[in-house]
Amino acid sequence: MDTYHYKYIAIEGNIGAGKTSLATRLAEDTGARLILEQFEDNSFLPKFYEDQERYAFPLELSFLADRFHQLKKGVSSHDLFSPFTVADYFIHKSLIFARKTLNDEEYKLYFTMFGIIDSVLPKPELLIYLYCSVDRLHANIRKRGRSYEQKIASEYLQKIQDGYLDYIRKQQEMRIVIIDTNNIDFVENPEDYPKLKKIILDEYPVGVHRITP
Repeated sequence: MDTYHYKYIAIEGNIGAGKTSLATRLAEDTGARLILEQFEDNSFLPKFYEDQERYAFPLELSFLADRFHQLKKGVSSHDLFSPFTVADYFIHKSLIFARKTLNDEEYKLYFTMFGIIDSVLPKPELLIYLYCSVDRLHANIRKRGRSYEQKIASEYLQKIQDGYLDYIRKQQEMRIVIIDTNNIDFVENPEDYPKLKKIILDEYPVGVHRITP
């Protein structure tokens, strides 16, 4: 019987990094409980990509509410039949995106609301960040073919990437593993997935760990 080091793992990354594909494959392979962000149901998302200034605040608020309800239900409840829980997002991505899309007054209000929500949610014992270049992100976005994503600017992807890395640099009490995925394709190349699985399921001390498979 396999022994796992963590009860709750969150897989993060920029838009198009492959976090949903990886979380899904890992859950199928290990029997873990899977939590996937339901972003495609958000009616504000296509509107946001057309007019970011107008729709940023309602988009971020709706995402925050959806993530809270999903994680509160999924992570907090006990599941005797799953060895651990894996999610394709971490609630703190809400702050990362909001800081890059909201003006100062909106962000101040948002930050207050986030603090209330965050205080009652379990924290992942391991955070995985899938790092890849903006060019690679664009290639992945084109490949998966969601129409509303095709106009995402490189500048926006870079802002989000910078936001994630800045967040990670400031964390002192988390286990974080940054995996450079620029030269692997765990969706198209079957031999790449076992490398990522081994990295994710390894044991790490608190701190930031950078790995290139």
